[in-house]
Amino acid sequence: MPKIFVWNGYKFFFFSNEGSPLEPCHVHVRKGGRLAKFRVEPTVGLASSWGMSSVELNRLEKVVEENSKLIRRRWDEHFAS
Repeated sequence: MPKIFVWNGYKFFFFSNEGSPLEPCHVHVRKGGRLAKFRVEPTVGLASSWGMSSVELNRLEKVVEENSKLIRRRWDEHFAS
């Protein structure tokens, strides 16, 4: 489970075994028992969430958008190896 970064206690990561065939680039975000999944491609957007408020999700979507190049780079580095 490669960690990409932490922001305000939220852990941004992806799983190494994301399905076969591999799902398009996306990121999971966890804080405590709350979890969300955001698509990064083709555009940033919420895919699913459990236990997070709409305020949290809106802010996290902006954080994903602001860090989409980093997320994509880490995704490519991991799955290219």
